[in-house]
Amino acid sequence: MTEIEIRCTNCNQPYPIDSVPYKCPNCGGIFDHIDGYHFDLDEIDDHAPGIWKFRMALGLSPTTPVISLGEGNTPLVWAKAFGQDIAFKLEYLNPTGSFKDRGTAVTMSFLKSRGINEAIEDSSGNAGASFAAYAARAGLKAKIYIPDYASGPKRYQMEIFGAEVTRIQGKRSATAEAVRKMADLGATYASHAYLPHGFAGFATITYEIWEQLGEAPGTVIVPVGQGSLMLGIGRGFQALKQAKVISEIPHLIGVQALACAPIWAVFTNGASGLMWTTEGETIAEGVRIYRPLRGDVVLKTVADTNGMFVAVDEKNIIAGRSELANRGFFVEPTSAIVWNAIEQVVKNVPKPIVAILTGSGFKSLN
Repeated sequence: MTEIEIRCTNCNQPYPIDSVPYKCPNCGGIFDHIDGYHFDLDEIDDHAPGIWKFRMALGLSPTTPVISLGEGNTPLVWAKAFGQDIAFKLEYLNPTGSFKDRGTAVTMSFLKSRGINEAIEDSSGNAGASFAAYAARAGLKAKIYIPDYASGPKRYQMEIFGAEVTRIQGKRSATAEAVRKMADLGATYASHAYLPHGFAGFATITYEIWEQLGEAPGTVIVPVGQGSLMLGIGRGFQALKQAKVISEIPHLIGVQALACAPIWAVFTNGASGLMWTTEGETIAEGVRIYRPLRGDVVLKTVADTNGMFVAVDEKNIIAGRSELANRGFFVEPTSAIVWNAIEQVVKNVPKPIVAILTGSGFKSLN
């Protein structure tokens, strides 16, 4: 088991050993893992539940406590789409109904190792619901800031788990600004976007896919907002290749809602694409991120795999949700954006194709 070193990406300052800052106290930069994740077939613990069988790859110290609700070990189910057999990774079957639980389990375990008893977070829904549940599990007081448009079921999840929820009027970016002000006043900001610890939890999706397929997929299709899931998946496959478990990293396809698609805009049109990007309203609220914190790194992660970004309009998001439901997959609109993405790329990408279904249909009333 190897603890992964974390440093500021701007000034190279190491992450403090006695506090939990969300950004570098020295220069205001963001922190990230500086080394790849350690994956070793001989260190897989088949007796541990879910993601914890891969604890050697989670970047935590040996003394870090395990905060878990049984996250991970989600099914990989095949279904026909556009004349092809597509494998769907059912991340909406995690404990709180989204992939976020993998990252939250790791981050919450880290917080407990630092003696944190109270923390704040901001979220459009899934991250907040996950944070509230794992905070309850850990005995940690949670305060969560959400945009006023966040769906009722997600808000109810946060409240039923005992979190203090503050609704912020305006766009998603206004919520992020509000929580940063509280963090700058001294609150522990356990941000799923700023803190990199959860990315190693997301990487466990790749280890499971490899086990379930018996090989590396040719292509993986991933909804992208902040891009944390994409980073975790990219780094997970890199760890598998470094360990010589796979020979090639799959092509990664990032999907955004056309109404708010900054990374797709830069991928398609270069930096000038941001000039016309808007924080438009979209039914896929989970990917409505106007200025992704690690957008450059997400772009590079995808480009390094010969992958690409695609954007999906509202009509096709709604149609995709129905098509997935017709195959037995009940997902929220944020997950449904993968359906049209499959249609856009299926003829031109390596097989087999895996699509990540990130959140449950019970999350949204739309």
